[in-house]
Amino acid sequence: MLPKMFHKTPLAWRQLMKEKTRLAIAVAGITFADMLMFIQLGFESALFDAAIKPHRNLQADLILINPQLQTLFSVKSFSRERLYQTLANDGVQSVNSVYIGTGQWRNPETRLERAILVWGVDPVKPPFKSEDTKENIPQLKQLYQVLFDQAGRPEYGVVGEIFQKTGKYETELNSKAIQVKGLFTDGASFAADGNVITSDSTFLQLFPERQSSQIEVGLITLKPGVDPETMRSQLAARLPNDISVLTPEEFAQIEKKYWEAGTAIGFIFGLGTAVGFIVGIVIVYQILYSDVSEHMPEYATLKAMGYSDNYLLLVLMQEALLLAILGYLPAFFLSIGLYQLTYAATMLPLFMKLERAIYVLILTIIMCSFSGAIAMRKLRSADPADVF
Repeated sequence: MLPKMFHKTPLAWRQLMKEKTRLAIAVAGITFADMLMFIQLGFESALFDAAIKPHRNLQADLILINPQLQTLFSVKSFSRERLYQTLANDGVQSVNSVYIGTGQWRNPETRLERAILVWGVDPVKPPFKSEDTKENIPQLKQLYQVLFDQAGRPEYGVVGEIFQKTGKYETELNSKAIQVKGLFTDGASFAADGNVITSDSTFLQLFPERQSSQIEVGLITLKPGVDPETMRSQLAARLPNDISVLTPEEFAQIEKKYWEAGTAIGFIFGLGTAVGFIVGIVIVYQILYSDVSEHMPEYATLKAMGYSDNYLLLVLMQEALLLAILGYLPAFFLSIGLYQLTYAATMLPLFMKLERAIYVLILTIIMCSFSGAIAMRKLRSADPADVF
């Protein structure tokens, strides 16, 4: 039986600490690989969250849309009559409608125009959940009054800053003079760099080619106690197939699916994550392989003393896991800092999420374990006869 001291010796840790320069290089490499994965996954999540944030802000139990609608960037209209038909069902309490269009906002400082998403709503029945929006919408009862998204791109002008100082802001939207009567926070997304909310009457003035009977989103509020899924199935069966009945989350997922699967965005971010994973595997493998090669006589000596291959392989795997933790921790905290800097610069909802932190940790452990498994082939070749 081997002395207890051998079992208690933290061999994996001592192996790593013996060459501190090599350890620092390994940790830096893993940190870089992890940060690359954090950045890719973070940007993808933030962009998708920004894209579906307006959808989740709508106050409704069920939503009607044109079945051909894939993204707010290219909306499809349907007849308001379909929305009113749902009132025939006993479970429906009330309905509301939303117009959506892309307008041209003029920056009064630069005189340049930029596309902006315009929401036309009933100012008497605000269709949004956010408090800053609901409080200000009643001010839109007069024509050519709008609420401006202060989290939009800076190219629209310093609207929020000027409005907060002076209480007013005037510019042009679709070549028509408008006044900003309040601010809200939504943010840029794939569909638009910014948003404005106006009354349905003003919307039709800004888009004279649009018909009042054609809407983009129908909002259905159910009576208390009515199950949305059951009601969705009933309405879908009764309404013609020129309309889709969705839950708010299903509505949001249509937008996410479009940008994730209908464009190259999902592939690009996935490829970036895969590159980070592969880079980590190569770095850890090189470190572990070099460590095993340099200490082959020592490993052979341990075999001669009675240590089994499994024990030595366990030591190698412990080294891989230690490298995973040592590289992950700085990457985690550095990524949080980068997320905050990016949020301040772009207003994208980029924050560290628990599921992302766990996912990258698992990828890091797999990455290091896989590298250790490859390096094991070199360790198995350690022969006690080489000592003599």
